[in-house]
Amino acid sequence: MKALPLSQPAEAEARAACLATLAVSALIEEARLSPKPGLVDSRGPGAHQDLSLALMERSARSLRPTFYRLALHCWRRPADIALRQEIGRLGRLGEQHMMSATGGVNTHRGAIWALGLLVSACAMLGGRGPAADIAARAALLAVLPDTAQPKSFSKGQRATRRYQVPGAREEAIDGFPHVTRRALPQLRRSRLAGAEEPHARLDALMAIMTTLTDTCVLNRGGMAALTAMHQGAAAVLAAGGTGHPAGRAALAALERRMLADNASPGGAADLLAATFFLDWVSA
Repeated sequence: MKALPLSQPAEAEARAACLATLAVSALIEEARLSPKPGLVDSRGPGAHQDLSLALMERSARSLRPTFYRLALHCWRRPADIALRQEIGRLGRLGEQHMMSATGGVNTHRGAIWALGLLVSACAMLGGRGPAADIAARAALLAVLPDTAQPKSFSKGQRATRRYQVPGAREEAIDGFPHVTRRALPQLRRSRLAGAEEPHARLDALMAIMTTLTDTCVLNRGGMAALTAMHQGAAAVLAAGGTGHPAGRAALAALERRMLADNASPGGAADLLAATFFLDWVSA
């Protein structure tokens, strides 16, 4: 990618605002996409009792200032511990703002981690770049220590320890492989095959769900639910994807199983939003 000229403050502010808008749009587009098995969408709350589409959209919009501050602070800066510490601080402030907006309901904690890193990484590169380059820069940030991070374990971290599987942190350190190697290629393959955009996006979600060790599913349904998710998502793609009748039938079967398990692939949803973001900024 050709290097951009040294930016002026006005350019940094404009690009930061653009990145923040794209990150919020990615979260809203993910929430509205239907039908998603076990997840909140335009039809209803999925496997959740405390979530709704309106709440998810309100949560997403509340995070715009956080994404803007992250992008502005990271503008064309190299990855170092000082930058990582400030990213962590801004992310935690954003989480508090989100919880205030939702009345204490955790709607996008995982998305703040994934999209926060990717927004920061994109800003470090000047606001645009190939998806693989942005993900690789995010990985450089993710591996750095954040000494101010709370010592208590989240539900996701407890699941990774209990089941000895990789989680959100490992996904980021590895450069978001479920986004760059699975979801984005599938999204673009489905588009090239003539799928309508909602079907291409659902296919991208299935590509994530075929292999992701989604700690949200593990917490709710255990390893049996996770295995069922992997097999069900693979069956959708094997049947031609959600743009084909057989693929839609397989998707409906997957949804029935996930609802029966009370399982919701929130980790996959976060990575789908990250996929939309990288698709847009790398276009």
